[in-house]
Amino acid sequence: RMPSYKLKGVDVRFPYDAYDCQLVYMESVIAALQKGQNALLESPTGTGKTLCLLCATLAWRESLAPPDRGRRMSASSQSSDLDPTSSQEANKLPTVIYASRTHSQLQQVIHELKATSYRPKMVALGSREQLCIEKDVQKLRGRAQNNACRTSCKARKCYHHTRVNEYLKNNPELGNEPIDIEDLVRIGRTHGPCPYFLSRELHGSVDMIFVPYNYLIDKENRKSLTGIRWENSVIIFDEAHNLEGVCADAASFDLPTTTLSACISEAGQCVELATLQRSISNNADKSGDSENFALLKGALLLELSKKIDDISFDSEELGFTRPGSYIYDFLSELKITWETSTMLTDTIDSAISLLQEDSSAPSGKPKTSTCKLELLRDAFRTIFRGKDSTHATCYRVSVFKVCDKKSRTFSWWCFNPGIAMEEFSKLGVRTIVLTSGTLSPLESFAIELKLPFDVRLENPHVIGANQIWVGVVSSGPSGRALNSSYRTRDSPEYKNDLGNTIVNFARIVPNGLLVFFPSYYLLNSCVDSWQTPNQVNGHTLWERICKHKQPVVEPKESALFNQAHEDFLAKVKDSTGTGAVFFAVCRGKVSEGLDFADETGRAVIVTGMPFAMKTDPKVRLKRQYLDEEGRRTKTSTRKVLTGEDWYVQQASRAVNQAVGRVIRHKNDYGAIILCDERFAQAGAQSQLSLWLRPHVKLYSKFGDAAFTLTRFFKDKKPQPRTMSKVQQNTSSLPDLPCLNKVHPLQSEPRQSAVTTFIASAGKKTFLLQNSLFLLRSCGTRKCFPGA
Repeated sequence: RMPSYKLKGVDVRFPYDAYDCQLVYMESVIAALQKGQNALLESPTGTGKTLCLLCATLAWRESLAPPDRGRRMSASSQSSDLDPTSSQEANKLPTVIYASRTHSQLQQVIHELKATSYRPKMVALGSREQLCIEKDVQKLRGRAQNNACRTSCKARKCYHHTRVNEYLKNNPELGNEPIDIEDLVRIGRTHGPCPYFLSRELHGSVDMIFVPYNYLIDKENRKSLTGIRWENSVIIFDEAHNLEGVCADAASFDLPTTTLSACISEAGQCVELATLQRSISNNADKSGDSENFALLKGALLLELSKKIDDISFDSEELGFTRPGSYIYDFLSELKITWETSTMLTDTIDSAISLLQEDSSAPSGKPKTSTCKLELLRDAFRTIFRGKDSTHATCYRVSVFKVCDKKSRTFSWWCFNPGIAMEEFSKLGVRTIVLTSGTLSPLESFAIELKLPFDVRLENPHVIGANQIWVGVVSSGPSGRALNSSYRTRDSPEYKNDLGNTIVNFARIVPNGLLVFFPSYYLLNSCVDSWQTPNQVNGHTLWERICKHKQPVVEPKESALFNQAHEDFLAKVKDSTGTGAVFFAVCRGKVSEGLDFADETGRAVIVTGMPFAMKTDPKVRLKRQYLDEEGRRTKTSTRKVLTGEDWYVQQASRAVNQAVGRVIRHKNDYGAIILCDERFAQAGAQSQLSLWLRPHVKLYSKFGDAAFTLTRFFKDKKPQPRTMSKVQQNTSSLPDLPCLNKVHPLQSEPRQSAVTTFIASAGKKTFLLQNSLFLLRSCGTRKCFPGA
């Protein structure tokens, strides 16, 4: 029997005995859902955030069903043994849409769902890249794959597509048990139906949908979700720490002149194809196509490319910058206006269709490259969306030279990520929950997304103080200050001292060590320096590092990353060695979503504050936009986010995300070593996640840090991770007893009272929620830490 907890009047079944912080987290989720409010919830990795989120949300949804329907109401909509009324009642319950950044993250969430007793009818949506099993189409990627699939299905040439309806008719129970993308592919390979269209057909009749972010944020992708009743839905964004960037990017575009050149070439192909088709079929309906494509090529694309090349830069460094509304004046000189934009995008659509038909002709093979005209069409749709140009105030036009100095990029950048989130308010979504292990500082998140978040939480960790070592190491072994800022990062002295610092910590830290740099530039610069022989003895710092840890360097190319990750894990587990060190970059792939639990990650070293380059056009314009917006909207009651605030907080979030790679479960332990003197500043520490701050200690002398870190690991002994059968699928979660458990013979939960405490730290005020529990069974009162 699973433990059950009465939280906000809702019975929540949980796979194991829960911690205080987990109950507070689930109470926050339920409170937001009950009141139809938005929630911003931070809970450290390793605290069981995902499982808490699933159980709390599905328990609340289940509580909306009539009492006699019981705990499996969420799965009843497709059960053959229930009456039609039951099906209708199930369909009236809210749809839960669970979004995360990647398919692999969603796969892990579905794995967690299997550990619960909840069985909503569900489906996982993925791209053709993950789901296609048609041998010719699955070899393609991106838009080329999508186009080939649509063409094949339209011509009824795809066997798997034709099998979808029959399979669903014969298997109405599909989705009653948790299935992920791999399960759908397995069904397709075994029984024939297309996994991609199988999930698409299911999504309109399920209780819970798992999707990547882009399915919701991108308006064109969202249009494909035709079966969702948005006004009766709940959206959960897990791993939401990068959500504001995703939203802004989805509403922006970059148009390099090299892309325009490809569009010109494709428009020329369309002229030739349309002329050939008209001569063969003598079809009067297509008499204007070749003329339209000729106008697209000459009167528009060639002129647009020339116009961009003729722009005079404000300066070589700053390029060309104008307010967002300038784009309408710029395009009107080419006769592209609100009145003509629809006709223009229709012509581009016709050109795209013609190119797709030609690529799928019997004599040819499917094109493996993307049709560049699609990028141009999407750019025009972004510019001329909605009914007017009011959204242009959130944009800036930028034209700058790319690295080779020969071509230019014309950009329209959105600096208000709230534009994307406002769409959900317009759709009438009931509740939006944003959660991650690293959302701090929460206030800036709320300001950026332009949504009211009435429910907020910064949760503590489930680990004890003896399981973590957090130190700011201000100087290296020589006593020289460690500072990776622009003024010192290129000095040989800094690189040498940083290298010696890593050598010493590599000797102290057992097993796996992660070292994060602010940028690929500094990572590569340091590695090159450390591999250069010393002029005195001919040895290198790299050789000294290798004596203690086998090194792996994070590659910048995504295609090479999986091999590097596997190489690191193999070296950590090599019984003949002393561990491995992974040199990585903040905001890189190592820092995002990977699990370095136990021996794979005993310590993280952060070598500096990962500030973006202030001279980067996008960074510079974002800061200007926020400052201007702040001056325009600031009142005595409304908080604003300045450009400097945003700049600092972006770096702080990257640090929080990097240090979150270790301490992955309740029995784990590890060290977080901040090797930059700027981390000693109160402002920098206030930006760290709330659970980290009490553990931070400052070390002005390197020897003191090395001594206490050595003692920390010396005192640590491997702790057994004993698990029940239920816990074997949730090993990252705690198994200590909780006092709010409802036992079989107990009709009411043990009494709980949520107490609010306000702790002031400098200018920051933090609202902390903890619970006091009354132990009826033993008649004693216990106050949990922090309460």
